[in-house]
Amino acid sequence: MSNRMAGGPKKCLSLIGFSLICLKMVASAKTAPEIPTIDQAYSKISNSITVEWATVPGATSYLLTAKDGDTVIETMVASSPGTVTGLKAATLYQITVRSISAAGRSQASPPKQAKTVLAAPILEVSSPSPDSILVQWEAVYMAIGFSVSVMRANGLGRIWKENTTNTSLTFTSLDSGTLYTIKAYAWNANGTPGDDSTCNQRTSPRAPANIQVSFDSGALKASVSWAPTEGAFNYTVMALSDSSELSCSTTFSSCIISSLQCGTEYLISVLASNDAGSSKSASAVTLKTVACAPARVMIQEDPPGRLSVSWSSADLGDHYVAFVKSDDGLEVHCNTPLTQCNFLSECGFTYFISVFAYNEAGQSPLGDVFNYTTAPCCPSDINPVLVSSDRVEIVWSPVRGAELYETKAVDGFNVVECNDTAPACTLSALECDTKYNITVYSFSEVRGSNMSCTSQFITTAPCSPEIKNITRDAFSVFIVHWRSTNDDATYTVTAQGEKGLHRCSSTGESCTIEGLPCGSVFSVTAVAETQAGQSLPSYSVPLETVPCCPAGLTVTQVTQSVINVSWTLGTGAQSYVTVLDSRTGQSKCLTPQNHCLLGCIACGVNYTVALKAISATGLTTDCAYQSYSSSACCPLGVKLYRLGPNGIRIYWQASRGSANYSTDLYGSKGIFTCAPSAGLSFCDVTEIPCGDVYTVMVSPVAETGLKLTFCPKKIYSVTCSGSKLGMVIYRGKRNAE
Repeated sequence: MSNRMAGGPKKCLSLIGFSLICLKMVASAKTAPEIPTIDQAYSKISNSITVEWATVPGATSYLLTAKDGDTVIETMVASSPGTVTGLKAATLYQITVRSISAAGRSQASPPKQAKTVLAAPILEVSSPSPDSILVQWEAVYMAIGFSVSVMRANGLGRIWKENTTNTSLTFTSLDSGTLYTIKAYAWNANGTPGDDSTCNQRTSPRAPANIQVSFDSGALKASVSWAPTEGAFNYTVMALSDSSELSCSTTFSSCIISSLQCGTEYLISVLASNDAGSSKSASAVTLKTVACAPARVMIQEDPPGRLSVSWSSADLGDHYVAFVKSDDGLEVHCNTPLTQCNFLSECGFTYFISVFAYNEAGQSPLGDVFNYTTAPCCPSDINPVLVSSDRVEIVWSPVRGAELYETKAVDGFNVVECNDTAPACTLSALECDTKYNITVYSFSEVRGSNMSCTSQFITTAPCSPEIKNITRDAFSVFIVHWRSTNDDATYTVTAQGEKGLHRCSSTGESCTIEGLPCGSVFSVTAVAETQAGQSLPSYSVPLETVPCCPAGLTVTQVTQSVINVSWTLGTGAQSYVTVLDSRTGQSKCLTPQNHCLLGCIACGVNYTVALKAISATGLTTDCAYQSYSSSACCPLGVKLYRLGPNGIRIYWQASRGSANYSTDLYGSKGIFTCAPSAGLSFCDVTEIPCGDVYTVMVSPVAETGLKLTFCPKKIYSVTCSGSKLGMVIYRGKRNAE
């Protein structure tokens, strides 16, 4: 708020519920501080002027002003002395001072002139040699001369100081690799010095000496060492050859150069360096590396068993060593100044060949390792384990180096081959009874087949005979005939069936087989045999003998005109023909069963019974048996007559021929039987109850005593009349049961 004198305007404040109060503001009168007087103004730094003045009572601060033409620079300070900064070097300024208090500021003091000193030169320093430092700078405004001094940065030793009007100076006879402090300033025409310019510069190191080189032939690297150099920060080792440049850097006094090339001569030098520069060793050390591995290695086996290894000469190589190691671990070598070596070799081996070159530096690096595989060995123990008509199976022991075996069987112009990795071969599709020249060749993928393997002759088994036919003579002797093309072969014929084996042998084209059982089927085969082996069986031919006759035959009378003929089964028989033959005629039956009913049989006649057995293929056997007599004829005119109260007479008419008869009466009260005396045609039954119905049958009796039951039956009723008499009443016929 501005200060105002008493009696100034009033300021009113309005308060709600109160009366207006007027306040008067009164301002007291204050004066500005005194004007200061400058005692002196001087410049010690090129961008500032320092001003000194007497203190002004009541002043709280001062405003310094430096004016150069239109340029005015002001600085506020608290007390004397004060410094105006931001000025130009070597420039004349008008300097004034104003004092400032709470009441205001004073007028400017009387001006005083002061000139800033010269600017410091901007130095560029370097160390062109280990014992010198070059100092350079640009011209300084208003300067007429320069002063430059050099001393160790640690303050020890002498100080070199030079004055010059030039803009460069070189200080020599300095210590190498040492840090120096350089100080320089310019002066004007009045001899007033300007600002100082100070910097540090290290002299470059001296070149390393006593260089030692150690070569590692296995790793193709070199270890280089030297005596340390004062003031060197790091070292660079350079290896130069005609075709390459290698280097390594280190802060120590040794370094390893890797990746050197074999067969190369290098010049080794060491460069020491620091922030000032570098220096290279005056003389280089020569390093010859090991020779490179020999190139263009050639391996030949000529003749077999002699391995020749040759190679081209290697740069820096003095002599060579060739190593040959077989895959069984055995190793041999030769040492020669030449470029060729010869070794003994064996079949079936893989040889690993490496060649090294040697010189004073050591052994050459390992080059390509070559391998050479000799031809596989030949099998020597070929053994035929199976010889058949069309096949030969041979085995042999595995041989070294063979990956595959090629087997060839040659018969004139025909060749049969088989290839297998196993030491065995089965030659199939061969001709029977033929002599083959068989050779087993060993094969490897690298070397191919060993064609020097020997062969042997093997003859196949004879050809299978061909059965032409089988004939049979009257005595059931079978003759087998065959066809064959074998030389000096023995033939064996075999008939095999369920009832055994039967054989015959011959060197011709037929043989006889005897004693074959009836009712049998045989499979007949023929086999040829020579010294080479046995042929395959011929195709089988079936041979069937006639069926066997039944062991027993039974004839049973079924009815008066029908008989049943039965028999046991005959081996090999499928059907039968039964024939009954008599003077009165013939009866025949064909059946697959073991029984047959024959009708139209005349009673009381002698018959001849014949049986024929027939096989499934139609072979027959006639079987003869004893004669058979048919039963007597059934009687006719059977009648019953009463004999007293309890008796019955049965009467009949006898048939032709003599026969015995038996009479049976069947009633509810029992069965009553009677037999007539010889030659009679009646018989009596006594004590037969009356008042019953009887079934009456009169039957002939066979010679065996068997009663025939097929005659007709009649039914009679026997009544009781009074106590003793009654009638016999015919009731009808009843079929025989």
